[in-house]
Parts: sequence; structure tokens; C-alpha cells
Amino acid sequence: MTAVALVFSIFELNPAPFCLLDEVDAPLDEANVGRFSKMVEEMSETVQFLYISIIRSDGNCKQLAGVTMKEPGVSRMVAVDIDEAVSLAET
Repeated sequence: MTAVALVFSIFELNPAPFCLLDEVDAPLDEANVGRFSKMVEEMSETVQFLYISIIRSDGNCKQLAGVTMKEPGVSRMVAVDIDEAVSLAET
């Protein structure tokens, strides 16, 4: 969490247009994953995040993308627009 706080403080000081985070939440416990998600949500007003994670989303994202492998050696990209999925589920 200290390393994540350092990266986010640098972004607060000198913001960039986007930030790529690759499984930085993997070593965190559930409480800190919540804190991390809240920080990403707050900062997403000024920074676009590409967030790679193996931990389930708490619903604070706009789009989900993933890779699945039904057959050995054959990968398939899966993408979901959250707003569209919610509107389809409501109908």
C-alpha cells in the first residue's frame, strides 16, 4: 500500500493523462483493496486508468476486458460495457 500511495502522490503532484496499473492490488487484503479502489475512483476524474487485476471489481469501473481460453492454446478477448450491460439486465 505504501508503494501505491507513493505513485498516487506523484500523480497528485504532477498528473499524467493516463496510468497503467498491473495487479498492484494482488498483495492487498480486502480492506486495503477497498481503499485502493476508492483512491482510483477519486483520481479517475483527472486521470484515465487502465487497471489490470485478478481480483473481482467492486463495480467502480466503466468497462471490463478480459481474456478467456475455452480450448487449450486458443485465447479469446471478452469486453463488456458496464452501462450497456446494466441496461440490458434491467429490460
